[in-house]
Amino acid sequence: MTDNKEIKIPFKEKIKNTAGHLLYILKLVKETSLPMLLAMVFISILDGVLPIMNAYIAKNLINELIKIIGAKSWAALSTVITLLILQFFYLILSRFSSQLRGTITTLSGEMVTNHIKLKIATKTEEIDIADFDRPDFYEKLENANREASSRPITILNATLTLFSNIISTISFIITIGTLHPLIPFVLIILALPSAIINFAYRKVTFKYIKEHTTERRKMNYCTHVLTDKNFNKEIKLLGLHKTFIERYKTLFGDYFAGLKRIHIRETTLHMIVYTLSTLFNGAFLLFVVYKVCFDGMQVGDYTLYSTALTSVLSGVAAIVANSSKIYEGTLFIDNMIEFMAVESEIVPNVTPAIIPQKEIAHTIEFRNVSFAYPGTERLIIKDLNLTLQGGRSYALVGLNGAGKTTLIKLMTRLYDPTSGEILLDGKNIKNYDVKELYAMYGIVFQDFSKYAVTAKENIIFGDVNAEINEDRLIYAAKESGIHDFLSSLPNGYDTSLIRFFDNDAIDMSIGQWQKISIARAFYKDAGILILDEPTASLDPIAEADIFKQFDSLREGKTTLFVSHRLSSATAADEIIVMQGGKILEKGNHKELMQNEGAYFRLFTLQAEKYLENT
Repeated sequence: MTDNKEIKIPFKEKIKNTAGHLLYILKLVKETSLPMLLAMVFISILDGVLPIMNAYIAKNLINELIKIIGAKSWAALSTVITLLILQFFYLILSRFSSQLRGTITTLSGEMVTNHIKLKIATKTEEIDIADFDRPDFYEKLENANREASSRPITILNATLTLFSNIISTISFIITIGTLHPLIPFVLIILALPSAIINFAYRKVTFKYIKEHTTERRKMNYCTHVLTDKNFNKEIKLLGLHKTFIERYKTLFGDYFAGLKRIHIRETTLHMIVYTLSTLFNGAFLLFVVYKVCFDGMQVGDYTLYSTALTSVLSGVAAIVANSSKIYEGTLFIDNMIEFMAVESEIVPNVTPAIIPQKEIAHTIEFRNVSFAYPGTERLIIKDLNLTLQGGRSYALVGLNGAGKTTLIKLMTRLYDPTSGEILLDGKNIKNYDVKELYAMYGIVFQDFSKYAVTAKENIIFGDVNAEINEDRLIYAAKESGIHDFLSSLPNGYDTSLIRFFDNDAIDMSIGQWQKISIARAFYKDAGILILDEPTASLDPIAEADIFKQFDSLREGKTTLFVSHRLSSATAADEIIVMQGGKILEKGNHKELMQNEGAYFRLFTLQAEKYLENT
């Protein structure tokens, strides 16, 4: 639960913020479809005019009918027929408006939701990896995603409905004012308490939901764990269903109890206000009855004024409700605005940015580099100095937590150092065009991604910016050792992987998936090759075959690979041993074995383990 100190915002500033958010939403809808926005405005005007039109038609129709019945006068029949025709057109327009509003609301809802989700998805490309390490960023992302599907179109519909309410309510207030000029003022005064309650509790509800974002995320996590297939085996075997269900119930119970208290208090206050308002309404209707019975007012006028009163009351209630809905909605839309305002810090430091040279052996140098992950103070990399010479192969070894993967993230500029600098071919890595820099790397992460698409797509994702090259696709699959398996499938390379969407899809073993990830690296003609535990899920024979194939792939390129199996490191030009974020020692296999340092101890320990099992 976030403990944010509430900042008091002046009323004028609140109005300004709300108006600004409404304009932001209108801009989103305009970007989606201008004709759709104009159609919504037209319908709202029509809905505002139709009620007063119907009230006057009904008033005149009743008065004319009474004339015919009382005086047996058929002269008024033509007037009645004209009024009936007008009412017929009113009914058609009303039905047309209602149907059109429903259709437009449905279509615009789908279109706007799609537009906003695409904006959020596009925005994620600009967001730094470092942002994903911060819980407050995840809250913004979760809130933006949650509100994207409904909030903007709900606010727009409430705004246009409010516009219709204002048109019809003002018309009926003017009508009631002809009976007595003070009555409209009394009605407005009686509506104020309800408006104040609505606005106050919208703010209270918003604050409560925002403060309990963490609890909602925990609830979502519980349901995710219970429904995600990746957790399914362990959840069943460990009997964790009840644990997470009970945890969800506890979280929801606490969250719902607070929300329920807020709504009960709001409803109680509204009931008190409605009781007082109803007493005045009864007095007003008695006054109209008196005017009909003793002051010469026509019966049709009673219908007009009683309809006007009902319409004003419902209109004012709708204005208050829609205004508070807009206010609450614009508070929530802050989530999206804040998310869209997040700016990347991983950007070139110079203009124009440097484009990395192609077809050369790249050199990378770390100068006094230290690094701590965002929001933490513990240094993972500590004052590190290292040069990776162009065209040479390097093995990065060390125990878990030594900082090996973090070093790769800094080298690829997924993160910037906390201090120090990294140079690529003698120039600060921050001066390079970021997309061109990323395109230069061919990389296999130890936590590689598995995509629920075809096997072919999974491999060509290694270089989506290049034209699809079928020959290179087959070459990459053969070099990674996955070609024979994919070829044996009924749909071959067009077989869908992961049984999410397609019943004909297949689920592969982790070792097969690792070969797919390696195939991505072979598919891409990268300037620098980085392999982070690329064979961790492969058996030793498959691992040996893969590294033999890598020898041809990395020829003439700067290569860095991480492996816990030190036998794989022996072929590297230089082995770098890390411990506690620092370089402990470096050299080739022969030199390090002669030094009898950390590498010697690790290598000997692994060799002894293998020998023990023979």
